[in-house]
Amino acid sequence: MGGNDKGLIILHGKPLFQYVIERLKPQVHHMLINANRNQALYQESGIPVISDIIPGFVGPLAGMHAGLSHSPTEWVVFAPCDVPTLPINLVYQLWHGKGQTLAAYAHDGERAHPTLALMHVSLKPLLAEFLAKGDRKLMILMESMNAQPVVFSGQANPFSNLNTPADCDLWEQDRRGPL
Repeated sequence: MGGNDKGLIILHGKPLFQYVIERLKPQVHHMLINANRNQALYQESGIPVISDIIPGFVGPLAGMHAGLSHSPTEWVVFAPCDVPTLPINLVYQLWHGKGQTLAAYAHDGERAHPTLALMHVSLKPLLAEFLAKGDRKLMILMESMNAQPVVFSGQANPFSNLNTPADCDLWEQDRRGPL
């Protein structure tokens, strides 16, 4: 996004992260936002904002570690700020699809989407150890946790993410997914 804070990119008059909040809020009891810059702008949402505990901006895994560290609940669902049409039943599907495992992640039938995940807080030490070794690949972590892939079918592009200004322009033009 050219160095811009992705969650604050404006789509149809509101920041990208607000779309994710709107989709998740009815599915959960508590929310936290993980942000390492522009915290004041995220705090305007009324949702508590936490920063990475592990220094060095090591990617989504550091955010997951922060979420597991600050969660008031035993289970935490994670969603990136760049998936404005994430499923309105994401938490339900992950919860029921996890089986007896302590972690689950979304899959669209063709591709894994491990940034959309459900994890038990007891996995925090495993995640911290993984990061301490210098590992950063989310799918390798999911495999080491025996995370269950949960297939979401019958939904058009529920995990389309916006990674570039061109993606955002296309999304606005297509008005992809229900607003």
